[in-house]
Amino acid sequence: MKNTAATIEEYIDQLPEERKEVVQKLQEVIKASLPTGFVEEMNYGMIGYVVPHITYPAGYHCNPKLPLPFINIGNQKNFISIYHMGMYSEGTLHNWFVAEWSKHSSRKLDMGKCCIRFKKLDEIPYKLIGELVAKITTQQWIETYEKTIKKG
Repeated sequence: MKNTAATIEEYIDQLPEERKEVVQKLQEVIKASLPTGFVEEMNYGMIGYVVPHITYPAGYHCNPKLPLPFINIGNQKNFISIYHMGMYSEGTLHNWFVAEWSKHSSRKLDMGKCCIRFKKLDEIPYKLIGELVAKITTQQWIETYEKTIKKG
């Protein structure tokens, strides 16, 4: 769902009532677990956690005017999603998350390359999301990103 909110507060205010609390809880878990150096801001029409230009002046290769994205929380038509770019770029992290999923949820993992989709909003494994978020420091993400870009 395309969102035109300019601020995180506007984004949350525009959510359907049954999703506001879930998105805010994901936001809390991510902020509590996120290593130092990432910044919360609107990014690609979602709540984003990015490496700011002050830390990584080159920005995102697709659009250097944008900061380097890391994680986003998105409200989609049929689900809420978390986009974790580190899992897309780092196979070890992806494999860890897939292996851990069944320890935290009885639901089948619904996941794309970097997108984790939550259709049953009362069954989100928040603890696992917090563990995932804490696994990559800002510097590790920059190094992984640069290695990935140079391969491409």
